[in-house]
Amino acid sequence: MSTTTCSTANSNSATASCGALTTDMILPGTALTLRYTEQLVNTIPADIFAKMPMPDLNSPAFYIGHLSTYGDRVCTMLGRNDLVTPMPYSVDLFKAGAVCLDQPGLYPSKETLVSTFFERQRRAIEAFTTADSKTLAAENPAEGRFRELFPTIGSAVCFMLLAHPMMHLGQISAWRRAMGLGSAS
Repeated sequence: MSTTTCSTANSNSATASCGALTTDMILPGTALTLRYTEQLVNTIPADIFAKMPMPDLNSPAFYIGHLSTYGDRVCTMLGRNDLVTPMPYSVDLFKAGAVCLDQPGLYPSKETLVSTFFERQRRAIEAFTTADSKTLAAENPAEGRFRELFPTIGSAVCFMLLAHPMMHLGQISAWRRAMGLGSAS
């Protein structure tokens, strides 16, 4: 296995090797993220999925809805608009900076949120696995802080497929404990 690192300065052969290495390094983490999500949400009763046990402890409905909006962003960044489909609910409820509300009926059903998350996350993973190294090494098209933190499409996509979901899944884990559901198994 090559130890080549990705950069736009690499030779064509090194860049091609880097793309395969990156995929091999990322896919186990994406599989773990999907399994962990299933473990966390499967045993949460649908009637409390959107419940906030205390102020500022967002519900799983909010987090899963929020995460479900990122799959399309990944596909778009990777030039795979063919994998993007209309959302079954308003992304405004879940966009970055939106406030989670403990309001019965505000959020879509648990089934809709969870199925949308998995569908879009799997499409994003598919888009990543078929992306070429030139696309991954290209400049992140976002502006501001997100581009500063993740200057390439590849670094932004890796964050959105791995670190971002795990941050929010950890919050769902804490929510489970606050609701008396214990850890996921």
